Amino acid sequence: MASVSAPTQTAPTPTAPLQRGIVKMVLSGCAIIVRGQPRGGPPPERQINLSNIRAGAMARRAAQGQPDTKDTPDEPWAFQAREFLRKKLIGKEVCFTVEIKTALGREYGMVYLGKDTTGENIAESLVNEGLATVRREGIRGNNPEQARLCELEDQSKSSKKGMWSEGGGTHTIRDMKYTIENPRNSVDSLHQKPINAIIEHVRDGSVVRALLLPDYYLVTVMLSGVKCPTFKREADGTETPEAFAAEAKFFTESRLLQRDVQIILESCPNQIILGTILHPNGNITELLLKEGFARCVDWSMAVYTQGAEKLRAAERSAKERKVRIWKDYVAPTANLDQKDRQFVAKVMQVVNADAMVVKLNSGEYKTIHLSSIRPPRIEGEEKNKDKDKRFRPLYDIPYMFEAREFLRKKLIGKKVNVTVDYIRAATGPGEGTPAFPERTCATVTIGGINIAEALVSKGLVTVIRYRQDDDQRSSHYDELLAAEARAIKNGKGLHSKKEVPIHRVADISGETQKAKQFLPFLQRAGRSEAVVEYVFSGSRLKLYMPKETCLITFLLAGIECPRSSRNLPGGMQVAEPFSDEAMLFTKELVLQREVEVEVESMDKAGNFIGWLHIEGVNLSVALVENALSKVHFTAERKCLLQNAWSQLRRHAGRGKKRSGANYEEKPVEGGCPSIRGERTRGHYRPVYVTEITDTLHFYSQDVETGGQLESLMETMRAEIAAQPPVEGSYSARRWDYCIAKFADGEWYRARVERVESPAKVHVFYIDYGNREVVTSTRLATIPPAFSTRTLPAQATEYAFAFILIPQDEDARADVVDCVVRDIQNSQCLLNGSTRVPPAHTSRIQFGDTKDDVGLGLVKEGLVMVDVRKEKYLQKMVTEYLNSQESAKSARLNIWRYGDFRADDADEFGYSR
Repeated sequence: MASVSAPTQTAPTPTAPLQRGIVKMVLSGCAIIVRGQPRGGPPPERQINLSNIRAGAMARRAAQGQPDTKDTPDEPWAFQAREFLRKKLIGKEVCFTVEIKTALGREYGMVYLGKDTTGENIAESLVNEGLATVRREGIRGNNPEQARLCELEDQSKSSKKGMWSEGGGTHTIRDMKYTIENPRNSVDSLHQKPINAIIEHVRDGSVVRALLLPDYYLVTVMLSGVKCPTFKREADGTETPEAFAAEAKFFTESRLLQRDVQIILESCPNQIILGTILHPNGNITELLLKEGFARCVDWSMAVYTQGAEKLRAAERSAKERKVRIWKDYVAPTANLDQKDRQFVAKVMQVVNADAMVVKLNSGEYKTIHLSSIRPPRIEGEEKNKDKDKRFRPLYDIPYMFEAREFLRKKLIGKKVNVTVDYIRAATGPGEGTPAFPERTCATVTIGGINIAEALVSKGLVTVIRYRQDDDQRSSHYDELLAAEARAIKNGKGLHSKKEVPIHRVADISGETQKAKQFLPFLQRAGRSEAVVEYVFSGSRLKLYMPKETCLITFLLAGIECPRSSRNLPGGMQVAEPFSDEAMLFTKELVLQREVEVEVESMDKAGNFIGWLHIEGVNLSVALVENALSKVHFTAERKCLLQNAWSQLRRHAGRGKKRSGANYEEKPVEGGCPSIRGERTRGHYRPVYVTEITDTLHFYSQDVETGGQLESLMETMRAEIAAQPPVEGSYSARRWDYCIAKFADGEWYRARVERVESPAKVHVFYIDYGNREVVTSTRLATIPPAFSTRTLPAQATEYAFAFILIPQDEDARADVVDCVVRDIQNSQCLLNGSTRVPPAHTSRIQFGDTKDDVGLGLVKEGLVMVDVRKEKYLQKMVTEYLNSQESAKSARLNIWRYGDFRADDADEFGYSR
């Protein structure tokens, strides 16, 4: 401030009234600004100049637009005098008397620290410290206050205090904007460390002018991550405040102006310095948000070092309380119930890179869009580059396929947590823009991972930029922006400078000639991997074959499924009963899942026909078993494939319930070829018998693969121990593969066979052959690394060749106990060759003596011989019959009453 000339007014009124106020700012060593108490808005202010003294003038910058004016530096000891008053008075209550008021309205008086004149006299303190001089030219001898000032000045001189000392007392204050060529480098060099500073000026609630210590740099700082209402400068130079602009400025001034603070300079984009001001009583940025004086801004939120989530939480608190700038705020999900805002759902289909279809607990299907992200798209000239080509967004838009595959592999069939962020209203078609239906936009998480953030971090999608007043955005918008910044920095996906991936996928659906060329390859390949891209009906699907990079139409073999409605040249074909149920069943089981297919043939339209398996389940069999399809007569010719025929025949009766009232099952002539003619091999291999059933079937593991199973179980249990499954999180479904905790407390691979209730789930241990009824809390999702794709089920079901077990319960129990005692949990030699549904028939030998176990049962009279007519089996059948005759002659066990198989022996429970 410039020096203050002596007042030209008359002498002070001896009885000037005493007034009070709070010191807002110290202009110089002899001038302060005081304010009143706020009532409904910023309080009035007034400048008080100290009477009878003079302090050094503070520096001034040259007036803009006046080339004749120049910058003036601080006078000696001016800064020290200002600092003395600042530290003593800022924010304190003072009392003062106005002794003189000039014609220009400038007021002079005495200021006392406290509520009355008994407090410290500020003018005397300045003079005593040698920071101000006394105006002796106007002193009257009868004025004790003036006399006291002169006395103090003399004492200060004799003590050589302040300006009376030998030191210079000058300071050089530099404006960083004008004295440093590249402020950004200076900001970066500070490494975001807190710097001591004094707030010199508050432009508005979120922009201040600060003096950095100890180098005395003046710098304009904008608070990172927020923006307060501002004062708009009109063309005539006047300023028009936005709503709550004055209140926001006062809020910051009353807490920071001329206070000692610390500033973290965080960034300097476009010569604008962003920072965070830290005060011992709190963070002004968060306080402004919490009190509704500011809103978060996205462009500077990323550099906020104190944690962007704190700012969002503070803003959310103000929104919920509807204070100040949020007084008219309405939340995007205000009209939704809590159960509609947050829920758990199962992902059934990934529509594209930002949308999916989920199934709610109520059974309803709902399309969910991921909030605040935009899927890959073609822009500019690329849109019209290939107009004549059939455009396929999934394969033709760069990174669309990668984004879809990422979601498909992570989410399909899994339960996710959905938090609805906003609902985007439907929009009509505009000029150059299509119409969009209403969209439910949400944050989807699985295992604590935000799926949208994962997509952004891999560079597979981009983040939408919003207008500042657009509140319809992700609740984790800052994390999305940070993830995108990392993806850009690392050159991931869409941000990569490498050539974009190209997917040349041949669509041969309905292309008969192309299909004929692919048919031999697919037939020779046996089981091939595929992904179900679309389900037309219960038995008609569209598959993507990764190895062959082609799309095919696939028809399920062996069954006849109800047809859905479709357009035909003659009109609309009416859907057959239960067609929708069959299609829904197939969708839930295989849509967008990885499956295995075996192609057998092709129809005239170029559609491939074969069998489809998912996690060991034959889809044709599953449809028949659930009474959603009936067995087709062509299934007989395909029965060599994994017992499909026998399974279809077993469940065919159920198909009558739904698949049509006029259904008639066609008789099968001659039986299944596998039963009629597969020769027995003479090769025995070592197996380990793990389970014996009540029907005298047994399950065994191949000794050769035993080491693989042990290794898999050890690794699986170690992983489960490190990350235990959440109890009760698994929802059991028939035919699903899972892991189950056995009675010994260990986890084993299993398959769900029946679900009576959450407390009664029937499971089959696929590696050992035993069954158990458990509660759903003892089940969990099988980790992908330990599925049947990694190692097939190790327990195989076998039946003894050439023997029949008695129907009498006691006799059957005797033979089962005998077999359990002899071979269960022991190593044997197996010749498994002939396939008789539902199990392989085989001959098994003891591991040490090489004796035939089945033949031993016949010799003991525990079982009967199953007489086979095949010529190549006659030698073995004869050996078994001779042993049976010997047991009958000795009247052993079931033969103790003679040959019970006479025509009139049905009453005893036996028959030939």
